[in-house]
Amino acid sequence: MERQSTLFDSFSLGGQPLRNRIVLPPLTRSRADDDGVPTPLMEEYYGQRAGAGLVISEGAVITPQASAYPRVPGLYSPDQVTAWRPVVEAAKREGAVVYAQLWHVGRQSHSSVQPDGLPPKAPSPVAITGYPYRSAAGRIPYETPRELTTKEIAGIVQAYGAAARNAVRAGFDGVELHAANGYLIDQFLNDGSNRRTDHYGGSLESRMRFLREVVTEVARHLPMERIGVRLSPSSVWMDANDSDKRTLYSSVVRLVSDLGIAYLHLVEPEIAGSTTVDRPAASIPTAELAGLFDGVVIVTGGHDQVSAEQLLADGIADLVGFGRLFISNPDLPHRFRAQAPLEPLRPTGIYGGGPEGYTDYPRWQEALPDPLFPTPGAPTRTPEGDTAS
Repeated sequence: MERQSTLFDSFSLGGQPLRNRIVLPPLTRSRADDDGVPTPLMEEYYGQRAGAGLVISEGAVITPQASAYPRVPGLYSPDQVTAWRPVVEAAKREGAVVYAQLWHVGRQSHSSVQPDGLPPKAPSPVAITGYPYRSAAGRIPYETPRELTTKEIAGIVQAYGAAARNAVRAGFDGVELHAANGYLIDQFLNDGSNRRTDHYGGSLESRMRFLREVVTEVARHLPMERIGVRLSPSSVWMDANDSDKRTLYSSVVRLVSDLGIAYLHLVEPEIAGSTTVDRPAASIPTAELAGLFDGVVIVTGGHDQVSAEQLLADGIADLVGFGRLFISNPDLPHRFRAQAPLEPLRPTGIYGGGPEGYTDYPRWQEALPDPLFPTPGAPTRTPEGDTAS
């Protein structure tokens, strides 16, 4: 009988060896500086969580116009590339394979943070109405975005390519395209936000054109087997509405499968942005979409060790991401392996600030440390719960 895979089995992703099937998924933490330049605090953070076989960076915006919030990192300037290098090296030094997530928020931005002070641009002039924009002054309505011209769309496609090239220069092993959570790529895909009548809108094939062009452009700068795509097929967060999501995302999954990308990263239906919700009545089972993809599947969203092992046993996922658990447990793989208690997530420090709620979560240390998951340098918590150096 064939042995069942576990989270601690090694794996090969696009020819890159992963020491386990555990993924640190992209998690916005807002610790870059005001110019989107990564900081030494980020180096510490990623180094702490490098026990994952695959580490995917938080979303890195591809242009200044691509951002919605302060202190998110970018991958468009020389200073950003230089500052990412020690961050990436901190994770790779501990044995992780490290991918950069490339991000453009589209209509989820606001004139208050746009370089030209005007409303953001999107596929169509359709405003988000079901959610507020969280500005520095508080929650305010989203603006009606400006419609992108075909020339501007071509420029954004090229910006994705430039960001991918910068990711390689910064030492990343690959990139993930953020096509989930109602951001720009998702805005092109969903007919609720894409009302265009040119070759980027209307038919399903036309609405997928932007994603296809972005993947093709990024593949000019690194191999297709080093490119991942993240989707949230059942989410309507930020008004990501479509008249037929099952047909849409089934087609998108087949598209990226045919392109030969490294992996498909699926967000579970219970996840809406950064929050957990009841499973939508019309949600698409993750297993259904995973079965359409001829390659590596990552599944993220509310899983613990037991449910993750079941995903592997059922053949739904090859790798599993743990978001909130990794925030509060920097040595999560070690804790899973040791069956150690897990630290709860604290509500403070999730977005922005300094070390509190970011790099100050304790490590777990057994009497005989696991050689696969060393705990160098940082303060650790013993089985009795005391702090030791």
